[in-house]
Amino acid sequence: MEQSTELDAVLARMTADFLAHNSAAELLRQALDEIGIGFVPVMDHVTIRTTDIDRRAEEFVGLGYGYDETIRYEDWYAKVYRKVGYPALFVDQAYPDDRGKTSIIPRWVEKFGDRVWHHVAVRVEDIEHAILKLKARGVVFSGEIVGAPGGPLRQIFTAPEMVDGQPFSVLELAERHQGYQGFLPPQADSLMRSTVR
Repeated sequence: MEQSTELDAVLARMTADFLAHNSAAELLRQALDEIGIGFVPVMDHVTIRTTDIDRRAEEFVGLGYGYDETIRYEDWYAKVYRKVGYPALFVDQAYPDDRGKTSIIPRWVEKFGDRVWHHVAVRVEDIEHAILKLKARGVVFSGEIVGAPGGPLRQIFTAPEMVDGQPFSVLELAERHQGYQGFLPPQADSLMRSTVR
């Protein structure tokens, strides 16, 4: 029980910081609060960028998260950690060898560190409807929806919040079907590239 209380505190602190620095997420939190749902219950997954996945994940493993899978891309990779009842934790980094030289992750971590969420994904029932409603409130999206209609996972990022002229955080909308809880490598890579400015 103590471990879960500590994990709740870590997630609450990092999410409050994310909400304070991401206007799209804060707008969504306010709207969800208006109808009594709150932001946390709709969190699908959270993402941390780092230079050392295993080291950064230690805090969460110590709080009950367990390793689930590794997903590999051209110049970066990620490990997914899970704990029942909590959002999936997606921790990514550039490859430490020559393959990682083109990755945007090291520069991002150098600027912002690895103690903040890069993005939070919220689960939506109908991604087109959610985009329409959020656009009506001034939210700008980056790129197009990734994933086929009716497929297991469809995703899109908001345009990044900028800090000192650099892309900082994004809000992700995720529409899931057929009970799919995983991540699709080509989609994650497409999303990563959609926020490069």
